[in-house]
Amino acid sequence: MKLRFAPSPTGYLHVGNARLALVNWLVARRHGGTFLLRLDDTDRERSKPEFAAAIEEDLRWLGLDWDEGPLRQSERLDRYAAAAERLKAAGRLYPCFESEEELRARRERRLREGRPPVYDREALKMTREQYERALARGRSPYWRFLLSARSVAWRDLVLGDRQVRLQTISDPVLIRADGTPLYTFASVVDDLETGITHVVRGEDHVTNTAIQIDLYEALGGDAAALRFAHLPLLTDAEGGPLSKRLGSVSLRQFRRDGIEPAALAGYLAALGTSRDPHPAMPRDLVAEFDLSQVSRSPARFDPQQLLALNRRALREAPFEAVRDRLPEGADERFWLAVRGNLDLLSEARDWWEVVQGTVVPPALEGEGEFLRAALDTLPPEPWDESTWQAWAEALKARTGRSGRALFRPLRLALTAEEHGPDLKTLLPLIGRARAAQRLRIAATAAS
Repeated sequence: MKLRFAPSPTGYLHVGNARLALVNWLVARRHGGTFLLRLDDTDRERSKPEFAAAIEEDLRWLGLDWDEGPLRQSERLDRYAAAAERLKAAGRLYPCFESEEELRARRERRLREGRPPVYDREALKMTREQYERALARGRSPYWRFLLSARSVAWRDLVLGDRQVRLQTISDPVLIRADGTPLYTFASVVDDLETGITHVVRGEDHVTNTAIQIDLYEALGGDAAALRFAHLPLLTDAEGGPLSKRLGSVSLRQFRRDGIEPAALAGYLAALGTSRDPHPAMPRDLVAEFDLSQVSRSPARFDPQQLLALNRRALREAPFEAVRDRLPEGADERFWLAVRGNLDLLSEARDWWEVVQGTVVPPALEGEGEFLRAALDTLPPEPWDESTWQAWAEALKARTGRSGRALFRPLRLALTAEEHGPDLKTLLPLIGRARAAQRLRIAATAAS
């Protein structure tokens, strides 16, 4: 078994692509197969080295590795040229000179006549003399693949039985006028020559699959040995299309925001199945992942669900797993105190400022007398997790306050936040000097 993930390095990885990478990797690992990384970089204008590097970096961050690659299509142009010559010799690849304006006019005419707007194969009528004259005028042909007059059927590993009538599809352009191959062509040549056995990709490629099976066989491959699985596309939380242009759903942005790879991997692996997601790196998801469990219905990508999973991942994360990403000076005591209150790891910096930096308490009108009493009863150091309880008891005895009336003004004065980590763990990190200073500021402002 051999699978591949083949992104185009024309931008950063989107969660839809990341899901495909993860699923291909999980299937390969579960069945002892090979996983190939291929970069479909034949688009000279949009493919960038920095995006190729970012794809590899983001995949590694997600916990994925590859057995072969990265295979770059831009380095295999001679293989595509050789395959094209074979197709030309077999009469399956033919030259065309029509402009986009001409093609658009023809499509519109066919629609007006009530016919399907497919390519009319007018270029097949071109004589050798007409072809030579076009070349002499400096025109360069692009090349179309002559589709078979048949229906292509396959048993999809996710969608079930699928069938596409090739007569309803325009002969696809395989080679641009500048001689570079398009995705459909290069992908089939690569799949054939690298021995890919299973193609797992998005449902938007179902029609492509029919074309590629026809092309695969025209190149001498045994398409019956290929297995296809098309995952229903992801939608947003409201059921609409998940835009690939949204930076907010790129792996790069999730990393910047502080999403943990275990949260994202666990969430993506469970999307479209009946399993409850749990944070886990890909290596720990292999045994439980089963492609047959993926539903045929679209799966909703809900950032709130991902955030909930991220909270869980952080709550369970040991200090060693995050120490290099915490503010300088933050130790294990700090991490254990705040990790249960984080949605994103980046929020740890805010709590570091609370315990070690400068806090400006909000106005606490009418609380001046209480805050001065809190200052007077502040226990001497050393402080530990028992200090908070002792202080609260002393303050309760002096003021008669308890519950929210006691806790809320103290939390606001000490942290400037309505909610947060347990004060019994936070107070020793703040220390007596800072606590006293904040109480004085708050008491003065409340007077």
